[in-house]
Amino acid sequence: MAENIVVEKALSREDGSLPSSRAPFENEHGKSSGPTQPLAAPQGTGQLADRPMSGEVLPPARRRKRRIVFPLILLAALGGGTWFGYKYLTEWQFLVSTDDAYVKADTSIIAAKVSGYIEAVPVVENTRVAAGAILVRIDDGDYKLAVQSAKDKIATQGATVGRIAQQGQAQVANIAQAQAQVTAAQADAVRAVAAFDRANALAKNDYATRATLDQARADRDRTAAAVISAQAAVESAKAGLAVLDAQKTEAERTLSELRTALAQAERDLAFTVIRAPFDGVIGNKAAQPGQLVTAGTRLLALVPLQSAYVEANFKETQLARMAPGQKADIVVDAYPGRTIEGTVESFAPASGSEFSLLPPENATGNFTKIVQRIPVRIRVPEKVAREGILRPGLSVVVDVHTREQGSAKPTLVAALGLDRLDLGWLGLSSRAEPNPTIEAPVTPLEARQ
Repeated sequence: MAENIVVEKALSREDGSLPSSRAPFENEHGKSSGPTQPLAAPQGTGQLADRPMSGEVLPPARRRKRRIVFPLILLAALGGGTWFGYKYLTEWQFLVSTDDAYVKADTSIIAAKVSGYIEAVPVVENTRVAAGAILVRIDDGDYKLAVQSAKDKIATQGATVGRIAQQGQAQVANIAQAQAQVTAAQADAVRAVAAFDRANALAKNDYATRATLDQARADRDRTAAAVISAQAAVESAKAGLAVLDAQKTEAERTLSELRTALAQAERDLAFTVIRAPFDGVIGNKAAQPGQLVTAGTRLLALVPLQSAYVEANFKETQLARMAPGQKADIVVDAYPGRTIEGTVESFAPASGSEFSLLPPENATGNFTKIVQRIPVRIRVPEKVAREGILRPGLSVVVDVHTREQGSAKPTLVAALGLDRLDLGWLGLSSRAEPNPTIEAPVTPLEARQ
């Protein structure tokens, strides 16, 4: 039986196949364990006829592949780790990143200033408009009537001012007439006094009757009273002129008020045509023709895409090395294959929670420390903003380069801090000066604003 097993092994080596499993397996007692099913030879064994015939078992081809693949994988992992370590030590450790960032723009909500029915909406949603373009027209019939009414009142009041001016001129003439009457009364008074003196002298010598003397005395007193009356008329005329001057001033001020009312009416009329305050894109349009609106009714939104910027909310623990003017790489989730180079512009004066509707009050109750975030405004290039691809609300990922601008890229030795070691005992080099590009200076936020 043993001889049959040896012969069958030899035949299997000559034809390149494995021994058949139907051949009995010889156990340690030299007995067969019975026939089994045939086994197929594994692929890739090649020609085995050239190999020396022996009873040893050859290793499978899969093991030989593993001996080649595993070292390659280990070598690739070692190379990748080395590359990643070098990039981190020389570049990535100077990056401050966050994905809590979004595109922003100073969106303007266009609302009605006056009430009325919307007559026309000549703009379409999501279209660009230039500054001064008509956005909404409100029925202006009532406002035109108000303007005309204000103009008519101004004309009437202007006529009143003119009438009072003419009355003033007439009053000046009355004053002159009163003054002339004073002069005439004074002349009569002088004559009456002289007549009285003559009559009195004659009456003393009995050359005139008593009645003549009484008449002369009465004429003297009457002319004296006439002088006083004429003088009072002059004063009255002057007071009347002062009254007319006051009335004229009042009328002129009323005219000024009416002109202000006309300007207000014309302003309200102008507000019936709503124009774009700047270049932008129409969005969230709610105005429709025939709609009744009042002052403050929201009509649409105007988004200035040409002035878009990025607001990145960095953790408070990330701000130590950040400063305005640093370079920032911006990757918009909508355009993953494009990197936009921005610039850190400014820091918010307080954390986002301080501006919330209900700011936290940590002085009461249990306290749980939460890392706060500070909004940081990042300016994008004007050329990129004018492309219109940055829409407010888009999510972005921001990487800020905290290494000083213009500084050289640190070497691996400097990044590891080996340049600070004293290697003179090895005969290599002495302690070198520290590389200022390894770590950016830490300055307070107030100094960097």
